[in-house]
Amino acid sequence: MFGRSLFALTLAAAFAVVAPAADPPAPNAAKIGPKVGDEAKDFELSALDGEKVKLSKLTADGPVVLVVLRGYPGYQCPLCTRQFAEFRSQADAFKAASARVLFVYPGPAKGLKDRAAEFVKGKDYPAHFAILLDPDYSFTTAYGLRWDAKNETAYPSTFVIDRKRTVTFAKVSTTHGDRAKANDLIAKLGGKK
Repeated sequence: MFGRSLFALTLAAAFAVVAPAADPPAPNAAKIGPKVGDEAKDFELSALDGEKVKLSKLTADGPVVLVVLRGYPGYQCPLCTRQFAEFRSQADAFKAASARVLFVYPGPAKGLKDRAAEFVKGKDYPAHFAILLDPDYSFTTAYGLRWDAKNETAYPSTFVIDRKRTVTFAKVSTTHGDRAKANDLIAKLGGKK
């Protein structure tokens, strides 16, 4: 009996040394990125069509919905594709609320524009929507949204920013899912779902 117990303890100790450590726990989403009440940092990014887009210029005309996608972590994220489709389906409601909707597509600079073009290929989107390129994660890093782990890019996040550049809605996901819904944002903007 004692021999078996000693063998079991020795075996358990050996596996503890060789077994890989578990993934670190996910960070607390409440500690990542801008919070409600914060002033959104101004930024200027290039849109997929080459136009320069500056946050402060857009907010002067009305609220901005800022959606940070995962970009290209080695594949086109199906949850990003679904979220983009959901927002496109509510484009008229966002327009009625006078909101511009910006989708930030982060990734390594090399090939980023091609990957973003692939993401929207065959998908029409209205003029008040824009796909913004975040080469080498400069925006996601500045906003504290860089998910710096293997096969990751940025924490999927959504913000509503008012005319004073104050964040009035913030949702950051530390998983690939649990994204902000278009209807919730439209309600926040005072529009009809």
